[in-house]
Amino acid sequence: MKTYLTKAELKLMEVIWEKGQIPSNKLVKECLERFNWKKSTTYTNLKKLVDKKMVCNSEAVITVLKSRADYENGQRKEVIKEYFSNSLPQFVLSFIKERNLTREDIQELEKVIDEYKEELHE
Repeated sequence: MKTYLTKAELKLMEVIWEKGQIPSNKLVKECLERFNWKKSTTYTNLKKLVDKKMVCNSEAVITVLKSRADYENGQRKEVIKEYFSNSLPQFVLSFIKERNLTREDIQELEKVIDEYKEELHE
C-alpha cells in the first residue's frame, strides 16, 4: 500500500518518531513551539497520519505504528516500482549514469555485490 506523506505530515511524523510515544496535548505544545502550528493544524495532520496507519491515537496517546526505517524502505520500493519497472538493476544503472564513478566507488559496489552473493550461498 502506498503511503505518501505531505511535507506537513512528515514534519509531524518526525516529532512522533523522535518521541516514540507522546500524549496528544504534549504533541500540540511541541508543534506550537517547533512549527508555530495551531492546535487544529496538528490535529488535522494527526488524523491524516492515523488514516494512513502511521500512528495510533488511543486514549489521547500517540503511538508509532510504522517506524522511520519501514516508511523509508517503502518509499524506496515505491520509487523503484513506479519509475524503474520494479527493476533494481535499472535503478542502479540510472544512478550510475548520472555521476562519474571513481575506482573506489566501483570497488565498493563490487564488494557489496560479492558479500550479497556469499549470503545467497549460505
